[in-house]
Amino acid sequence: MTTVEERNYKVIGTRPIRHDGADKVTGRAIYGIDFHLTGELWGKILRSPHAHANIVRIDTSKAEALPGVRAVITGADLPVAADMELDDGETSINTMHLSNNVMAHKKALYRGHAVAAVAADNQHIAEDALALIEVEYEVLPPVLVGRDAMKPDAPLLHPEQTTKTMAYRFDPGTDTGTKSNVAGRTEMRLGDVEAGFKKADVIVEREFTTNWVHQGYIEAQNATVLWNNDDSIQVWNSSQGTFNQRQLMAEILKHPVSKIRITPQEIGGGFGGKIPVYLEVPAAVLSKRSGRPVKMMMSRSEVFEGTGPASCSLMVCKMRATRDGKITAAYAELVFEAGAFPGSAVGAGAQGMFTTYNIENVLIDAYDVVVNKPKSAAYRSPGTPQTCYAAESVVDELAKKLGIDPLEFRIKNAAREGDRRADGVQHPVMGNIECMEALKATDHYKSGLGGPNRGRGVASGYWGNAGMPASCAVSINPDGTVSLAEGSPDIGGSRVSLAMMTAESFGIPAEDVIPSIKDTDSIGYNGLTAGSSTTLRNGVAIAQVAKQAVDLMRARAARLWETDVDNVDFADGVFFSKAESELKLTFKELAGKLMETGGPISTAASVAPRGAGPSFSTHMVDVEVDPETGKVDILKYTAAQDVGVAIHPSYVEGQVQGGAAQGVGWALNEEYFYDGDGRMVNSSYLDYRMPTSLDLPDIDAILVQVPNPDHPFGVRGVAEISIVPPLGALANAIEAAVGVRMQELPMAPHKIVKALWDKESESNGAG
Repeated sequence: MTTVEERNYKVIGTRPIRHDGADKVTGRAIYGIDFHLTGELWGKILRSPHAHANIVRIDTSKAEALPGVRAVITGADLPVAADMELDDGETSINTMHLSNNVMAHKKALYRGHAVAAVAADNQHIAEDALALIEVEYEVLPPVLVGRDAMKPDAPLLHPEQTTKTMAYRFDPGTDTGTKSNVAGRTEMRLGDVEAGFKKADVIVEREFTTNWVHQGYIEAQNATVLWNNDDSIQVWNSSQGTFNQRQLMAEILKHPVSKIRITPQEIGGGFGGKIPVYLEVPAAVLSKRSGRPVKMMMSRSEVFEGTGPASCSLMVCKMRATRDGKITAAYAELVFEAGAFPGSAVGAGAQGMFTTYNIENVLIDAYDVVVNKPKSAAYRSPGTPQTCYAAESVVDELAKKLGIDPLEFRIKNAAREGDRRADGVQHPVMGNIECMEALKATDHYKSGLGGPNRGRGVASGYWGNAGMPASCAVSINPDGTVSLAEGSPDIGGSRVSLAMMTAESFGIPAEDVIPSIKDTDSIGYNGLTAGSSTTLRNGVAIAQVAKQAVDLMRARAARLWETDVDNVDFADGVFFSKAESELKLTFKELAGKLMETGGPISTAASVAPRGAGPSFSTHMVDVEVDPETGKVDILKYTAAQDVGVAIHPSYVEGQVQGGAAQGVGWALNEEYFYDGDGRMVNSSYLDYRMPTSLDLPDIDAILVQVPNPDHPFGVRGVAEISIVPPLGALANAIEAAVGVRMQELPMAPHKIVKALWDKESESNGAG
């Protein structure tokens, strides 16, 4: 569905075959684990069996003596990193914390925390060597729940940590001097929330919890590293940001950034989980010690226990509205577990929680709390799925209390251009209400449910998107094709989207653009493939390099036609003389004449775009709940999303459907189970229940297109917002089906059955 069409594109909006498709489907594509160097060693990590413990002593002598072992390291072999904050794209990150997460120095802060590493001739010897490393621990009581960690008498993970207060996301904060497991407190305030509550007639206040969930990428973290004799470091890995990881490695290793070169390999999913460094640093130190390249790869259990999932959360949400259906005020208290080191996504969650609506009075009190679990990481719209689940559940109850259709209630209160978010920022041009109206116009909305224990749920969501710097270069080939070089790892089809914008600029087919992803020495800086930013920011760079190249080619045409360059214009892939209509050359024809008119043409550009343009989405889902077993079957699912301009509609639809599918898993099945000692007891895909194709319906994607006016091609981020609404939509559908409000995720069958039993008991007691 297209709601706004401002330009008549020839390539953008079509569906060409992706350039890397054949390699991907035939197995020729090279992923991180496929890359090998002559003489490479295998590295393995020894991880803490305790959730909280001082490391008293480590003896590696027996491991070092094992034949085939080439190097053994501990945290003592890493430089002491500076206590400083770095921009990590989606969040900031403290260098000292990152270093301590890569390899514990004096204290193990979660079960699975790396404490030593070995490099050996093969994996089996490396694993045998791990068993020979002797570690003496002083076991400390773990703190596993955010609320418990906030108590004044809770054991402190970081005895010197003090709480910082912040007024908005990315605020450097003010140090309160209070030692606590609360690393940060963000308070967003708009209007007067108490005054807003007094104007209202109905109120809903609920408390919600969500569990830890993993991004669920198929390919585990991996890295191959060579520390050369000249002290240059080469890395081949699968990550979401080679330039970002180069900077992080430079800070941790205290090594010149110019002496680290990272070559991106294909990546088997990330969703935010492959932004930090984990194996790259120990592999580098092991390579330096051994003088040989070192390859490392995590097992699936290591991925679960040693990398960052999305935060567990506890949320109190209160909203009020008038009898005629106007929301007057909203309040929330958010407690996000950051894991062992500060830096949960609670700030982003707070920013997105009520942003779908125009509410004059808002107060959000958000806490970033450390606990003895793995350091949390970004996961698709970080923080916002949790908070919008809480907000959308309460919005639905308000609508029910007022007797207003849930979608109509959302439309009545929808935020529009010029309205303010909770952090005070005004909304730009956006497609929030357009998504709601698009959903209202569907046959799905107008259809009946057709059976007992069936219900329909609606929910909306917001994600702010990001810009980040980008660099790209183009060179014009004699056969009229264009080589496009850039530096952002391709996770969701960015090669084809960037090629299509390039092709549109030159008036040639998408197949005539040859995209390639370069290493950090071969292209200018590129930000993360994260924040729904890759197509957006590189599109800005492409517009610049294409204009530069066209201007240079106009000069070549002018030389051929012996006229002034101002007399030559370019449109729809044709250079033509303004004065003499018979003088024309297609892009391909002129490309073939470059060598005879002055030589090759190549251009490059680096940009730091602003005005990413926010994304909005509204989802509708029908479910049937078995009251005997609590099993939820999804009958129908429709997602309407403002995508700006869909460069390649098939891949945009895929992003919408993929995000919704992940949201279904988060809502119904996925969770980390910890025992009382902080041990994760379901760290495998057998026990960590992700949805399969058998659990998912067809997901209808409605692409609402409200172009981003700050982008040359109207692009908005499309990848992240789609995971935000499913949690609330499913909770609302379940409530509509069987009359129980699920306040804990996942809404697993046994929890639904218990809620139904509790409801029945209350009903019997009342009777």
